[in-house]
Amino acid sequence: MENGLIYARSGVDIDAGNQAVKLIRPIAQSTFRPEVLSNLGGFSGLFALDLARYQKPVLVASTDGVGTKLKVAFLMNRHSSIGIDAVAMCVNDILVQGAEPLFFLDYLAVGKLVPEKVATIVAGVAEGCRQAGCALLGGETAEMPGIYSPEEYDLAGFVVGVAEQAKIINGSRIKPGNQVIGLPSSGLHSNGYSLARKVLLEVAGYRVDTYRPVLGRTVGEEMLVPTRIYVPLVLSLLEKTDFNILGMVNITGGSLRENIPRILPPGCTVVLKKQSWPILPIFSLIQEIGRVKEAEMQRVFNLGLGFLLIVPSEEAPSLLSYFTRQKEKAYLVGEVVSGNGEVVFV
Repeated sequence: MENGLIYARSGVDIDAGNQAVKLIRPIAQSTFRPEVLSNLGGFSGLFALDLARYQKPVLVASTDGVGTKLKVAFLMNRHSSIGIDAVAMCVNDILVQGAEPLFFLDYLAVGKLVPEKVATIVAGVAEGCRQAGCALLGGETAEMPGIYSPEEYDLAGFVVGVAEQAKIINGSRIKPGNQVIGLPSSGLHSNGYSLARKVLLEVAGYRVDTYRPVLGRTVGEEMLVPTRIYVPLVLSLLEKTDFNILGMVNITGGSLRENIPRILPPGCTVVLKKQSWPILPIFSLIQEIGRVKEAEMQRVFNLGLGFLLIVPSEEAPSLLSYFTRQKEKAYLVGEVVSGNGEVVFV
C-alpha cells in the first residue's frame, strides 16, 4: 500500500475516541461530588474521602454488567437508559451492607465508536449515578472491531462505597421470628433476559414493537425499563430512623431462591408468602407463554420484588408505615423460621 496502513483503516478511530471524550466530559462532571479532585481524561480519578465523617470507615466495592438486556437495546436502537442498569446492578449490591456509593467507573466496549452514541450511553450511566448520589469518576471506552459487530457493545461498571464499620449490615443477627419486607421492582431489572428473550421474541414471536395491552406498552419498552435504584430510599431509612435493619437482599441473578440464602446465618430459613405481593404482568406473560415452571421462575426472575429488608417482628408494622409516609410501596412478604438456609414458598 503506497501510503501505508493507519489505525483507522484497521477499524479503530482515534479521532472519534477523542470526540467521544469531549462529549462525555460535561456529562460526567454533572455527577461530581465535592470529594472529586480530578477531571475526566486523566490516567486515573481522584476522590478525597472525608474521614471526619467516620470513626472506622470501610470501603465497599462491587462490579457487574448489564448482560443480554443489551440485545434489546440493539434491537430497538435505544441506548439512553441502559447505563442506569449498569449503575443499579452495582450500587444496589453494596447498599445491602449499608454502604453509601461514592464513585462509579464504567467500561464500554464497542464494535465501532460513534461519539454521539457513546455519549448517549454514558448519559444513562450519569443518570444512574445521580439517582444513587455517586460521582461518575471515570471510565474506559474501547473500540474493538472483530470482537463486536459495528452496532454492538458491552457495558459494565465498578462502584466504591463506604460504610461505618460498626454499622455494617451482614445478616449475622437474623434469627427465627424476624419478618421480611419487600420493595417492588420496576420490572425485569437486568436478570433473566436470555430466558425472557427466548420466550417473548422466539416462542411467542413478538417483535420489540409489539404492543401488549396487559403491559400497557410494547414488549421492547417493557424489557428496557431501567433497574430500580434503591439507594436514596434505603440510605434515608438507615440514616434518619432508628429501625433495626438486620439484613438486606438485592434480588439480582439467582432471584429470590438464591439471593436470600446469601445473608442467612446458620439455622435460618425464609418462608415467602406467594400472595403477599403483586406479580408484575411481564412475569405472568413469560410464565404462561413459555410454560415455565414456578420453581424456575422463582430462581430466574425477581417476580416483582427488587429489594428485601429483614427486621424484628415488632418493628415490621412501623417500617411498613414509614414507607407509606414516604409514599413508597412495601409489602410484608415472609418470615424467618428455623431451617437450613433455604427459601420456601407457601
